[in-house]
Order: sequence, then C-alpha cells, then structure tokens
Amino acid sequence: MDSARKLPPPEAPEAPSEHQPSDCKVLVVDDYDDAREMYAEYLEFLGYQVQTARDGQEALELAQQSHPDVILMDLSLPVVSGWEATRQLKQDARTRHIPVMALTGHVLATHSEKAKEVGCDEFVSKPALPDTVADKIRALLQKTGSKPRSPR
Repeated sequence: MDSARKLPPPEAPEAPSEHQPSDCKVLVVDDYDDAREMYAEYLEFLGYQVQTARDGQEALELAQQSHPDVILMDLSLPVVSGWEATRQLKQDARTRHIPVMALTGHVLATHSEKAKEVGCDEFVSKPALPDTVADKIRALLQKTGSKPRSPR
C-alpha cells in the first residue's frame, strides 16, 4: 500500500500588482524646497515618475497637462492654496479622477475634515517619513483600481 502523499503544487508566483511604480506618475506639490525634493527623490528612487510644483497654480497646470496618477498636495501654498487647488482639481472633469493626498503640517482633526470636504482622498500630517508616504500612495492607487486613461 502506497502511503506517500502528494504534495500540493508549488504556489504560482504572485501576480504583479496593478500599479508598478515605473508605470505611475506622482505630482509632489510643496513650496518648501527641502520637503518637495526629499519626497520627490525618494519616490524616484522607488521607481515612480515624479513631477514637482511649488504652488497651487503650477500644480493645477501640471495636473491638467500630464494627468498624474496621484498628487501629494501641501495645503499651505502660495499663489493658489492647496485647499483651493484641490477643490479646483476635483471640480474639473479632466482631473477629478486623480487621487489627492494632503501632505501637510495642518494637524488638527478639523483640518483633516476640511481636507476631505475639498476633495482630498487621504490626509497625512508632516513630518511624515518618505516610506509612510510611499505606503499611502500604494494604498491610494489600489483603492482607485486600474490606472485611469488620460482624457483625449
């Protein structure tokens, strides 16, 4: 009598996630040079395509032109505030699908609620470690499903 058991077949390798960093564009918006450069460099190191903006107006223009997959938005910005830039992005049919993560020094619960009201999909208080920000980006991209197509 054969008492040998069959081993289960080896597990298939995990399917690649929907979004590989090299496929994703991130727009980092911050008027503070050191913060903007730190997050941008770390995300580039991970393989993301990164653009940067120093104010809300520049963020609006870049979002409309390049259709990033996610936007990291400081809320205290010159020219056009991050609050207003997010509101405009979410009201514009060309950009409303882009997830916006508030990355800000505003830490009160009321700020988080206001950020959600203007359209932020996520809220992260600064200082935030770059790997925490990267984890939040991955989570936002998974939540949004497949990569949206750019408008024609």
